[in-house]
Amino acid sequence: MLYHVHELQNAVAAPMRLVAEAQQMFLRHPMNPLAYTHSGRAMAAACELVDAGLRPYAKPEFGFTSTAIDGVEISVREEVVLRDSFCELLHFKRDVERDDPRLLIVAPQSGHFATLLRGTVEAMLPDHEVYITDWIDARDVPMSDGDFDLDDYIDYIITFLEHLGPNTHVMAVCQPSVPVMAAVALMSADKNLATPSSMTLMGGPIDTRVQPTQPNDFAKQHSIEWFEQHMVNRVPIIYPGFMRKVYPGFLQLSGFMAMNFDRHVTAHFNHFNNLVDGDGESAEAHRRFYDEYRAVMDLPAPYYLQTVERVFQNHDLPRGEFRYRGEKIDLTAIKKTGLMTVEGEKDDISAVGQTYAAHDICPHIPKARRGHYVQAGVGHYGVFNGRRWREEISPRVKKFIRAQAPSSGK
Repeated sequence: MLYHVHELQNAVAAPMRLVAEAQQMFLRHPMNPLAYTHSGRAMAAACELVDAGLRPYAKPEFGFTSTAIDGVEISVREEVVLRDSFCELLHFKRDVERDDPRLLIVAPQSGHFATLLRGTVEAMLPDHEVYITDWIDARDVPMSDGDFDLDDYIDYIITFLEHLGPNTHVMAVCQPSVPVMAAVALMSADKNLATPSSMTLMGGPIDTRVQPTQPNDFAKQHSIEWFEQHMVNRVPIIYPGFMRKVYPGFLQLSGFMAMNFDRHVTAHFNHFNNLVDGDGESAEAHRRFYDEYRAVMDLPAPYYLQTVERVFQNHDLPRGEFRYRGEKIDLTAIKKTGLMTVEGEKDDISAVGQTYAAHDICPHIPKARRGHYVQAGVGHYGVFNGRRWREEISPRVKKFIRAQAPSSGK
């Protein structure tokens, strides 16, 4: 019912949004004298904020057309190399022949689209052959395609790694750190030739008993039945996934916004002032961030509920109780895959120590194949995006990956 109310609100708000758009065009038209006054700019800024608050946001594009390698611009094109119901394996094909490491970036399936990792991909492109998991909005997957749970997530990771072949490296950003570790353990135990040479876990909830954050506490304070009753809805009839049980993206976004409400209010207040003052560069940066931030997707309910229960409530992985299709996973089987963990000093989603815990539960990885880095002054988002990621974190990750497999070409 909540999902239907949300769609009704969108329908009711549509005329208001059109009025706000029209008023912006009028107030900013170069032939309108008001466009050159403080009051005119203030009214236009207010209309933009109304428009931004009411507008539904579609999935953004990665938008890469080139990357710079050794100071030379190289063309880049996106190509889907594998496609299934809930995910596509996307390759950023560079127009150059180089023996660079292959890197599979596993994007989080936690409400935002894979494009949230645009900055992550951009930094790795010059030095790696980059692939990414491009998860599909569950509301767009017909019921006839079956359901999707945490075991299916692990299957996708293994399938993609097997497609890419030996000497591939995997990077998990946030939530997928747990299923990536599980996939690597399974492949290691099976002596799978496609077992990755290294795995880099960034801001991941490996052990949320360490310095629990607000989301961790919230998960512990409510039963899994409460989550199913209050967070799971059925997709309305207007979408291909009609009747599928999902955790709606708009609920996830509401939770994200509530966690840092004061920060978001301040950001929008500053945006209003920048618009009035004519600071176009700052205003455009704000638009880019929130256009991405507000674009959300629905999650399949079985996957969402299992993640809450097994990762955040029961802590199955660090307790050695994580199971895949009924069989307990043996993390001690991981011996040849290098492990690097990255954390942000101010991360309020996966606190310092939660990702590092991966080292404690993988005792057979040689010390020479381990790495850990805590970035000072950044929160969760800053671990994989922004200036600190580009200038301080990504160079360390690249160096670690290179050290694990000097000869990484296919």
